[in-house]
Amino acid sequence: MKISILTLFPKMFENFLSESIIKRAIEKGLVQFEIIDIRTFSKLNNNQVDDTPYGGGAGMVMMVEPVVDAINSVKTSESKVFLMSPSGKTFKQSMAFSFSKEKHLILICGHYEGIDERIKYYIDGEVSIGDYVLTGGELAAMVVSDAVTRLVEGVIKKASYEEESFTNNLLDYPTYTKPPIYDNHAVPEVLLSGHHENIRIWRVEEQIKKTREQRPDLLE
Repeated sequence: MKISILTLFPKMFENFLSESIIKRAIEKGLVQFEIIDIRTFSKLNNNQVDDTPYGGGAGMVMMVEPVVDAINSVKTSESKVFLMSPSGKTFKQSMAFSFSKEKHLILICGHYEGIDERIKYYIDGEVSIGDYVLTGGELAAMVVSDAVTRLVEGVIKKASYEEESFTNNLLDYPTYTKPPIYDNHAVPEVLLSGHHENIRIWRVEEQIKKTREQRPDLLE
């Protein structure tokens, strides 16, 4: 798949694309990233992309024209366009799975006081990563890109995400590794038993217990 990110700050993505699973996915040719600088589509001499809001108010608003021109520079019939916005639908694992099946995602990073509301005529939706406000959509675009990339076929083993948090609407079960006892804290005996069915049952029970304690809303 291909992910195009439209941003005012392209350098923010340099380290993100050069480390860990994202880097390996790119090297394997499983995911292609494209970082588009919105400023290059400004028609003003100083590459200005924002202006004061009509009706007054604090801050500056990104103009719609350079953003739409940036979208059109990469958009195809297979593209889905989403604006990173605190007023969007909350990003969840189910959305990540859905996005991972797309051929081409275009993610727009807003900034300042947001983008001219007329951008809604040129996008397929808005996505929020939580009920808080960031200085820009860049970090949100990284979160979405990371969650989606790891679900693309071949990036990681399918078993690695089939039982993890939110896949079955439960949090992940506790995991342990060597040593078996550390500072008087022991690994649960069932995990050392070698009895696979008992381990499976224990893990399901622990998922439910952990979800009830930490995220009871998921059980509703």
